[in-house]
Amino acid sequence: MSQYFQVHPENPQSRLMSQAAAIILEGGVVIYPTDSGYAIGSLAGDKQALARIIRIRQLDPHHHLTLMCRDLSELSVYARVENSVFRLLRNNTPGPYTFILRGTKEVPRRLLNEKRKTIGLRVPDSPIALALLDAVGEPMLSGSLILPGNDFAESDPEVIRDKLEKQVDLIIDGGIVGEQPTTVVDLSDDEVVILRHGHGDVSPFQ
Repeated sequence: MSQYFQVHPENPQSRLMSQAAAIILEGGVVIYPTDSGYAIGSLAGDKQALARIIRIRQLDPHHHLTLMCRDLSELSVYARVENSVFRLLRNNTPGPYTFILRGTKEVPRRLLNEKRKTIGLRVPDSPIALALLDAVGEPMLSGSLILPGNDFAESDPEVIRDKLEKQVDLIIDGGIVGEQPTTVVDLSDDEVVILRHGHGDVSPFQ
């Protein structure tokens, strides 16, 4: 049975964030709100937690999840960011975007796209997600909580609790949030490519 924390959406209780971080640092899988629906995540280096996420979402084992970062400086540790790209990122983070970038040596090899050596990264515009990342102290490997057979991320924590409370270690209830996924922007090459139109406005990248 998972733990269930009700957290203030704008001013997350630091005590609960510290408890949530402890669960994650011990190998837990957590469901938490972002600016584009609920996400499921764990420590980036935890193979067992990753296997559980893949099983819950019924993903292909080679499916690439996203590194959720606290800010642009942390993102820059894990991705190669040219000056022109940095300006785009600075102007659009935090926000509902996932950026595909070439990974650095800090990224575990199994998390990279095998052929292109890229990884998806994002900085969420969500007080709870940012407080959680701050408490954990390192990026989390995350994916939208899109359950098998669905097209959108789960948005209602009570529904999530009914479906998944026996499969995860913690559900963070931050209220009902939007269910539209992030806009995915490939910035790994010279040309900017919109891979998915989602919640984020694409006009800054056109």
